[in-house]
Amino acid sequence: MSEIPGFWAVVPAGGAGTRLWPLSRAGHPKFLHDLTGSGRSLLQETVDRVAPLANDRVVVVTGAAHAAAVREQLPSLGDGQVLAEPAPRDSMAAIGLAAAVVEARDPEAIIGSFAADHVIPDADAFRACVEEAVEVARGGRVVTIGIEPTHPSTGFGYIQMGAPIPGVATARRVRQFVEKPDARRAAAYLATGEFRWNAGMFVVRAATLLDLLHRWHPELADGVRAIAAEPERLDEIWPTLEKIAIDHAVAEPAADIGVVAVVPGDFAWDDIGDFSSLASLLPEPDSGPRVLGDPALVHSVDATGLVSPRGGRPVAVVGLEDVVVIDTGDAVLVTSRERAQDVKKVVEQLKELGRGDLT
Repeated sequence: MSEIPGFWAVVPAGGAGTRLWPLSRAGHPKFLHDLTGSGRSLLQETVDRVAPLANDRVVVVTGAAHAAAVREQLPSLGDGQVLAEPAPRDSMAAIGLAAAVVEARDPEAIIGSFAADHVIPDADAFRACVEEAVEVARGGRVVTIGIEPTHPSTGFGYIQMGAPIPGVATARRVRQFVEKPDARRAAAYLATGEFRWNAGMFVVRAATLLDLLHRWHPELADGVRAIAAEPERLDEIWPTLEKIAIDHAVAEPAADIGVVAVVPGDFAWDDIGDFSSLASLLPEPDSGPRVLGDPALVHSVDATGLVSPRGGRPVAVVGLEDVVVIDTGDAVLVTSRERAQDVKKVVEQLKELGRGDLT
């Protein structure tokens, strides 16, 4: 698929991935890891996916602590293409800063924001959705890509689709964004056929995004535009910016006034939210657990699940179903796929104990 004129890809690379501890840590979070066995980190795979559409117009926003690692993994990016946040201020500040920087370079630019830690095996199908989203965004709308649900998940927010938008292939108006539902409501959403998972992918003219942000959060919009105009003021202005997600700051209120569209994405997608979802992405062996790492180090008898022997030691699992064993050398996690979401509680305990060396 060919390059899209005037399109910039923004890649927010943040978060610690606490449900993937001890693989993912604050100092080396999940987007810097190869978690699929592809030989490329999640960040590198994301940039590989968007680069054909944007060419060299890619901007990564990451924490100052990770900027050096990001540049090392993406040596083709210039200094102006890696923006380092002094401290986390949630997604709106990060994406807003990138939008302001792009707007200063190209006032008519369309940006697409795609998180650095998502897995999308069918890159061509993804790019086709982005191409349609850019077409719709040129008309002044905020466009999101809605993932077709495969099950009534309670772990994702949802997008309710409305009427089709004339003149484009699949895009529809967005009626509303809804928060993560309980199991009953999630099943009801799927039964209607009107709902898509909200994967946090947004395509919009940079100036439109910032103008909408100014409508509801003027100080935040003015702040990121001021940083773009005077980068030396970053450390002064950044701590004053409001901490808020782009969904709450712009997407939800913009949907309420009828300027948000959704392009249905029928490609496979996963945000690797925990070890259970990670296990589903790895090849299933003829017998035994799935392995992330050297399979010669894993020995099993009547066992299934996921084992990662990153510590370099042999790991043996006997008589356990859907077990998760993660060895990183300095820490070992043993849990079940069913309880994978609770791994973040271990990180919280370690922080309370002052074990920052492990988190």
